[in-house]
Amino acid sequence: MSDNAQMHQSGKLHFILKSTPPRTTFQQDMSYEERTIMGKHIAYWTEKQNQGIALVFGPVRNPTSPHGIAIIEVENEVPKLIAKDPAVIAGIMTTEYHPMLAVLPNRKS
Repeated sequence: MSDNAQMHQSGKLHFILKSTPPRTTFQQDMSYEERTIMGKHIAYWTEKQNQGIALVFGPVRNPTSPHGIAIIEVENEVPKLIAKDPAVIAGIMTTEYHPMLAVLPNRKS
């Protein structure tokens, strides 16, 4: 719990992002253009992971409601991060986000 309290003191908060594709069959029937954009989407979030912003992200393989999830740790730039996502820019993903009270493992100093 102390690590989470330290995050709040430093100004960083946790958020869950849910990205929804344009259709339930998207993963199976993406066009070449959509696949190219999704490659850029993955590269974008991989960069955010390398920067320590995205703690985890990836597709959720729910057959009736496929979507992507990300857990991020930031101060307050969530709308800006979403707005720069290539899949959002291209209009093939919509992303909603909500604050999260994250329970993190103890980090050894």
